[in-house]
Amino acid sequence: RSTKLVHGGVRYMAQGDIGLVKHALRERGLLELNAKHLVNKEEFIIPCYDWFSVMKYLTGLTLYDWLAGKYSFGKSKFLSKKETLRLMPGIKDKGLKGGIRYFDGKFDDARLAINIAQTAMEQGATLINYMKVTNLIKNKEEVTGVEIEDAITKDKFRVNGKVIINATGVFVDEILKMNNPDAKKMVRPSQGVHIVLHKEFLDSNSALMIPKTSDGRVLFAVPWHDHLLVGTTDTPLSEHSLEPRALKEETDFILQTAAYYFKTKPTEKDILSVFSGLRPLAAPTDSNGSSTKEISRDHKLIVSAKGLITITGGKWTTYRRMAEETVDLAIKEAGLNAVECVTKDLKIHGCITSNDESYLNIYGSDRKDIESLIKKNPEFGEKLHKDFPHTIAEVVWSVRNEMAETVEDILSRRLRM
Repeated sequence: RSTKLVHGGVRYMAQGDIGLVKHALRERGLLELNAKHLVNKEEFIIPCYDWFSVMKYLTGLTLYDWLAGKYSFGKSKFLSKKETLRLMPGIKDKGLKGGIRYFDGKFDDARLAINIAQTAMEQGATLINYMKVTNLIKNKEEVTGVEIEDAITKDKFRVNGKVIINATGVFVDEILKMNNPDAKKMVRPSQGVHIVLHKEFLDSNSALMIPKTSDGRVLFAVPWHDHLLVGTTDTPLSEHSLEPRALKEETDFILQTAAYYFKTKPTEKDILSVFSGLRPLAAPTDSNGSSTKEISRDHKLIVSAKGLITITGGKWTTYRRMAEETVDLAIKEAGLNAVECVTKDLKIHGCITSNDESYLNIYGSDRKDIESLIKKNPEFGEKLHKDFPHTIAEVVWSVRNEMAETVEDILSRRLRM
């Protein structure tokens, strides 16, 4: 439910968060090397309608390139009006001075999450799907384990551990309250909404970056599976759930912003689908304001009780660094023997480079096994729907190898249908 971007965060430079940008750009580069089948370089265009914007964004993106160092995805440059419209004919041409081209990363978020889980298992981890934490096990003031419930069978279990890591996103506060009902909130949930439009609105293979919206954010329009993904919003939430719902004012905001830049103005009837995601922003300690767009996207680690570590904040791009710091702290708290972290150079499950355009490339090295399933069982080669390339073999593969339990797992979190 993300914007599908692996990026340093151009907007964060304007907030002075240079350290976060530099770390994110490094992690972006590592992710491209370690998950070649899921992470691709993407060309972005910023349309400029005054010369001050040209200088401002070109200067900022030149710094962005420099901060990336050896992990740079390509050099930013100014494009003439003619060249900008050639690359992106769907933007408004009246008053256009030109554009700034820069490069960032695009990825498949759901597939990466699955492949990271598979990588963890290959390294010796035990993973359990559909298992809910219902309480913490404590020995006086020390947290020594968790009580869990199988969400499907309703069976209950107790699991002990030297350290419990609370990495539950927007739900970390619920776990913290199991330890201390008066625990201060660590998370400021923020909702990000995206709409999906027909690709013809921009008619481009490049992504559009709108550098400043009416509320001071940025908005992206990204080519995605032969459609156009436009977003996102940043709406503070007082309550949150597993199934967040887009507010009408959020979709209206996206449409209004897009209409200012698109040659053909999208309307509500043009929306093909809408999805919402939640950001577990680390709550600032010095502000009680309602705005979430100014909250840093950096992460925060705390030890709230002996044996209980919580990680919150952060973003997809920096997940590896967040995990490294969390495990380092867990090793220290548990008194374990530390060894050097290897994830910087660890290939994610499936990591291979492919030279063709098959949609099965998102499976990386697993592609050959799916094709083998079809060869052995020709009926598995039947399409699930005439309008999509996906086959029965992918469903079989997801159930056998990717812990898919439900139809929703398949359609929403394994395939792109």
